[in-house]
Amino acid sequence: MLQIVFNDISAAELSHLPTQIQFHILEALNINSGDLEETLLAKRFGVLERGGKKLYRCRAGDYRIYFAVKDGNVRIHRVLHKNTLADFLYRSNLPGGGEDEALSQSKNFWLLIDEGAKTLKAS
Repeated sequence: MLQIVFNDISAAELSHLPTQIQFHILEALNINSGDLEETLLAKRFGVLERGGKKLYRCRAGDYRIYFAVKDGNVRIHRVLHKNTLADFLYRSNLPGGGEDEALSQSKNFWLLIDEGAKTLKAS
């Protein structure tokens, strides 16, 4: 059975949003156990890779959900407002090769993701 697991930071980010937006975000994610094949995920979501780590980005209106798939489970690393990412890209002076590529190359982005991963309680 597929589980969607939030780390402490992503759960807190989601809980601070109005209920209607929370439902919109979870509806946009909408992943079934049959959808966990890498090629299917890559067609549906943005892909960020660095140092052997692979994250997927789901766009849900003004929000972005960054998640990984491990052991048949979806692990949510961060839930961020899109303006936060645009601001991040601007402040980081990243090249304009696309949002996924720019984030993949950013050390600061991966530190943000790792911060959330440290709070993940599920194995």
